[in-house]
Amino acid sequence: MSEGLPDKNLFMMCSVLNTAAVRSLPPGFHIRKCREDELGIWMDFPFDDPVEAEKHRGFMTSYFQNVYADKKEVFFDKCLFVCDSEDRPIGTCFAWKAYEKITTIHWFKVLKQYEGLGIGRALLSYVMQGLSASDYPVFLHTQPDSFRAIKLYADFGFSLLSDPVIGTRTNDLEECLPILQAVMPSKAFQALKATRAPKFFLEAVSTLSIEQF
Repeated sequence: MSEGLPDKNLFMMCSVLNTAAVRSLPPGFHIRKCREDELGIWMDFPFDDPVEAEKHRGFMTSYFQNVYADKKEVFFDKCLFVCDSEDRPIGTCFAWKAYEKITTIHWFKVLKQYEGLGIGRALLSYVMQGLSASDYPVFLHTQPDSFRAIKLYADFGFSLLSDPVIGTRTNDLEECLPILQAVMPSKAFQALKATRAPKFFLEAVSTLSIEQF
């Protein structure tokens, strides 16, 4: 558990992008696709501690095999890195068509030492602006320890989903709201919105036992 917060499920949906939230990358950084020889780097991104990354390598390998392996060329075309001036990856995110039907945001992460520089906002801007109108609504899965990202998602127009079950997972919104209220700035928490998921989404996420986002 990052920052001592429980590992609970939260789901969000964006029907219309709030273009006022969009920003460009700060100078010295650029966005490019993940290369095949960088798959290990990508797998380590969710974990700030190298020991944790090694501990979870089996999980990340299984996830890649279950969700991306049969579309490997598409994965490497979609998966993005933000890189520094020496082309070292310092952030990642991409949009993925899960269950062949719904657009989802995958593995949004900026290394801790680069947080607070506007890099995450710029990366999410790039991903969201790269989608067409037919790709909306856009969905994502997150946890309460990603409360800074949840504030960012809300800025872009994402609302929390209130349905009690999403596919194979329980939706822990009611349990997580007091947690978010305790850790988020009051104005950011008050700006959060909740909505019910559309029927086509709930049907799509129930078609497979494997969680694709």
